[in-house]
Amino acid sequence: MVRVMHWATSEERRKLGQARRKQVGRQEHEGFKLKARQTPALALIEQSMRGRVPALAKLKYDLMQQAPFGYFRGAVPVMAADLAVLPNTGIVSQLCGDAHVRNLGAYAGPDGRLVFDINDFDETIRGPFEWDLKRMAVSLMLAGRGSGHKESSAQGAVEKCMERYAAQMRAFAEMPSIEIARFQVHRLNSVEPVHDALLKAERSTPQHTLKQVTEPASNKPGAPRRFQEEKPALTRVTGRQAASVLGALEPYRAMLEPQRQHFLSFYRPVDVAFKVVGTGSVGLRDYCICFEGNGPGDPLFLQMKEEKESSYAPYLPNAQPARHNGQRVVEGHRAMQLQSDPFLGWTQFGGRDYLVRQLNDHKGPINIDDMAGGGLRAFAEVCGELLARGHARSGDPLVISGYLGSGDGFAEALAKFGSLYADQTEKDWEDLCASAKAGAKPVKSKSTKS
Repeated sequence: MVRVMHWATSEERRKLGQARRKQVGRQEHEGFKLKARQTPALALIEQSMRGRVPALAKLKYDLMQQAPFGYFRGAVPVMAADLAVLPNTGIVSQLCGDAHVRNLGAYAGPDGRLVFDINDFDETIRGPFEWDLKRMAVSLMLAGRGSGHKESSAQGAVEKCMERYAAQMRAFAEMPSIEIARFQVHRLNSVEPVHDALLKAERSTPQHTLKQVTEPASNKPGAPRRFQEEKPALTRVTGRQAASVLGALEPYRAMLEPQRQHFLSFYRPVDVAFKVVGTGSVGLRDYCICFEGNGPGDPLFLQMKEEKESSYAPYLPNAQPARHNGQRVVEGHRAMQLQSDPFLGWTQFGGRDYLVRQLNDHKGPINIDDMAGGGLRAFAEVCGELLARGHARSGDPLVISGYLGSGDGFAEALAKFGSLYADQTEKDWEDLCASAKAGAKPVKSKSTKS
């Protein structure tokens, strides 16, 4: 007997979302229980340092001590564990995994036009959609406090973010599915922090990067350029180590689409460097390769960034282990972004997985200072729209909108959660600072290779 697959109707999908309110009510998302923590925050951070470059452990801790938001950026493993013990909807989409205000930014799309979108997917994985929203809520609260906003103003920004998310998801639920795949947020340039990021991105050309991070190899006219060292942030790599990095380009090239392989073949590598990036990624291996194409005025910079398992993976029992963590990150990019870096790919060497992408190609970041005044609320709405688009592209907008409904209860609950968890983040940050002052040593990695 042949079994006929049941194809769910749009109404059945919407009702499925509504039914999940019995699993966890929309107002229940405001809660956070510190007593439910099974492992102290500092211990989770120490565990996350295993396998990283030991010499960079202190630098990561130093960056996390600078401000609560810096701590928050480096403490994804802590929040992943805290979210895992809370009730969740079970409504799954692709997660950015580290959804915060500084992980949205400008970059160049395949057609050369500037794009503004979520642009960091190191922690990406499929999981409950609200986990991204809760991390974004906390980041808006911390960014608001860090840029001089009153508590009520920061909470109002979180509510605006969630209201915009819900409204956009309801709109997606009414749109033809193919239109969701190519939906663009058109008002981005009118939002001041986004406008500023796009201006930065416009100036951040490969030629600009060439001047910023390289220098002539000698005083001779026309001498080739090489990376300019600024230890520990940027260190040239030579000999066997450089050969290993360049050797990893072959499997990377093989996984690219044929037309990308064709254009990459016009570039030859001229130098390699080890680069320290971000906050959460400090201690992971990150290499930059400088290429030259049609002469010295045609540079290409690729970044080869080590990727480890997502911090959420241990708490998602149904998650399939990643075949390759670089590939996991690439697939997260492509699932949630409207347009992705044309040279996005992955490779492996030395028993480690790597993501490959362009370095600083028209990149334009958002800074906390950009959130001053009306910038916070306006940017919060953009965050809500872009997360809604990413979740609608990779999940089911009918199920999510069915769960959210038409009221404001979910947005208000997320604002309360954001405030509570921001308070806890500040306490955890204070504990880290106190531990450092008391002379506690960062955990040492078992690995001594860089």
